[in-house]
This record gives sequence, C-alpha cells and structure tokens, in this order.
Amino acid sequence: MSMKTVFERTTGLTEKPTHYCPGCTHGLIHRLVGEVLEEMDILEDTIGVAAVGCSVLSYEYFNCDMTQAAHGRAPAVATGIKRVLPNRFIFTYQGDGDLASIGISEIIHAAARGEKITVIFVNNAIYGMTGGQMAPTSLIGQKTATTPDGRNASVQGLPIRVSEMLATLDGSAYIERVSTHDVPHILKAKKAIRKAFETQKQGLGLSLVEVLSTCPTNWGLDPHESLDWVRDAMIPVYPLGVYKNEAGGN
Repeated sequence: MSMKTVFERTTGLTEKPTHYCPGCTHGLIHRLVGEVLEEMDILEDTIGVAAVGCSVLSYEYFNCDMTQAAHGRAPAVATGIKRVLPNRFIFTYQGDGDLASIGISEIIHAAARGEKITVIFVNNAIYGMTGGQMAPTSLIGQKTATTPDGRNASVQGLPIRVSEMLATLDGSAYIERVSTHDVPHILKAKKAIRKAFETQKQGLGLSLVEVLSTCPTNWGLDPHESLDWVRDAMIPVYPLGVYKNEAGGN
C-alpha cells in the first residue's frame, strides 16, 4: 500500500542546508516565498535581490535567478532590473537593519516612484548578523548591544513603522504587515506574500510585505520564548494588517 505524500520540499528552494540560528524564522519566510513562486509557476521568470545582513546568503536558498546588492541598495538594484526586464518578477529580501536604516531612502523613493517590484521586509527589531546592535525598529526599553540599559526615546528616538510610512506614498500599491509566531499567522503571511506578487503582476506599483520575525540569539531568548516575544512585545508596537491595497479584494 503506497503512502500519500502530504508534505514535501518546495521546488522554490534549493537543497542548501540553512545557516540560520535555531529558532530564527528567516528559513520559514524563505519557504513561504519559495512556495508562492512555485505555486504561481513563476520561478523561471523571477529574479531576486539579496540584501546585506543575516539574509545575505539568500541567493543560495531561492531556486530562481538571484543577484546581490550593496547594503541598503536592494530596491535600487531591483528597480534597474525591472526596468530592463519589465516582464520578469523582481523581488528584494531585506532585513530591518538593511531596509530601515542605511537603505531607508532607497525604499522610500522606490515606493514614491511606484516601482513595480515586490519587497519582503523582515523585521526582527535588531541587527542580527553584526552582533545585536539597536536597529531603527528596536522597541523602547529593548536591550541591545548598543542600548544595554534599553532603548531610550529621548536619546535614541522612536521605532520607525515602515509599513505605515510607505502606505502614505502614492506609488505604493500593496502594503501589509504579518507575523510568523504561530501557524494561523504563518498561513496569513503566505497569503500576503502571494498578494504582493499578484500586485506586481498587475503592474500597480510597489508591493511590500513586512514580516515580524524572531532573533533568539540576539534577544537572549530560547526559540519558544522568542515566538511569545513577537506576539506580546512586537505586535502591540507593530500592529498587523493591510495598510494599503490598490488591487482590492482579499
């Protein structure tokens, strides 16, 4: 009697073993993107742009054409590729240290221009790869390598809410913030990622999915505790939901 296959590796990812820390949800987000590319049957027509940070090696994981951008410049590189190859699906995969700090002007102007690209923005409220320094998205009171006593609003300022900001720009077409802290939210995250690529297919403007993610190593938490921290600490500061949807529908 043959067994029915109920779960298998997506062809959207390579067989390269992951380098991410235990409990990090980067790998999970990679899988969601890979599944969407496979299910939309656009792997052969997709080009991804890897950023600098923990996801710098994402070009080894996504089973589509990939290129590497300098720190923060992924939206600019994606813009150039999309303008030269307008019939291809172009996406960037960026962390908060990359997109919301050194790359903040790049993403703002790409959105303002209405570039027809898709951005996967992973927000774990910290610089992961370089040792756990404060990021623009770090929470008030959050202890990091550069804020050992906790982020102080009067000294380090307030967290930047990227999704809310980009939704105000006329060139953005689809903006949603999702999370990966439990199964129902993971399923919603995949739906949002698909919607973002479908928005690009319609040529409506820039689409971005902000994904709240974990960093157990630099948060000093175990994997289970880090999922709870996303739910209990991050979501109140970064509310989930659709911030803009020019395409309409669900």
